Amino acid sequence: MNQIISKDGTPIAYDRAGSGPAVIVIGGGPVDRSANDSLAELLAEDFTVYNYDRRGRGESGDTAPYSTDREYEDLEALITEAGGSAMAYGTSGGGMIAIEAAARGLPITRLALWEVPYVLPGARPAIPAGYRDEQYAALAEGRHGDMLERFFLDAALMPAEFVAGMKAGPFWEAMFPMAPVLAYDADIAGDFSVPDARLAAISAPAIVVDGATTPWISAAAEAIAAALPDPLRRTLSGQPHNVDPATIVPVITEFFTG
Repeated sequence: MNQIISKDGTPIAYDRAGSGPAVIVIGGGPVDRSANDSLAELLAEDFTVYNYDRRGRGESGDTAPYSTDREYEDLEALITEAGGSAMAYGTSGGGMIAIEAAARGLPITRLALWEVPYVLPGARPAIPAGYRDEQYAALAEGRHGDMLERFFLDAALMPAEFVAGMKAGPFWEAMFPMAPVLAYDADIAGDFSVPDARLAAISAPAIVVDGATTPWISAAAEAIAAALPDPLRRTLSGQPHNVDPATIVPVITEFFTG
């Protein structure tokens, strides 16, 4: 495990593997960097891969009060560590970070996006208007289980019976330590709409990839691609949201080396 210190003094943990051009892996959801270990290992055959814990996750710090600006300072510090510029792969909610970072002008030279969960009107039930505030209220009261439940039901749109089964499993409470990041991610997502103006501001080449198994996420992928200046668009038919690294890495590699 390696560590950098972000602008506000927060330690950010990361793993570095491989050699070649720098690629930063940006994850989402209530998981740490280990969720992308297999993908990072495969990418490391062609690149120097930086797989990091976003603040509040894993071995990274969580300096209060939270601000979305700190997420981009963390990424900027990691890009500096990587040599001053890097390519980025944003998966799921991590794609929101990658998009905004590129729009802010961080030195991201190529951008790959997997199933960024924006919500188009009519594509699925809307995220409840009070979702963010409910997450912060639950965080203040230490109700981490409620935070997870709201995330899986309202944001991820998992069936209630599936979430009930998760709650009965031994791993449910194991997710509690990272539940606070769900409030932070709600800040980043805002109203979950596609940020057309921010996407239009991105000058780096980009590829938008989906698996065509979740229609509302595929609709978001189409909207993201439509808003970017000149993107590539790929569909890996049959891939779930938890995409198989062996399936997506060749697509990312081809794009990053093209």
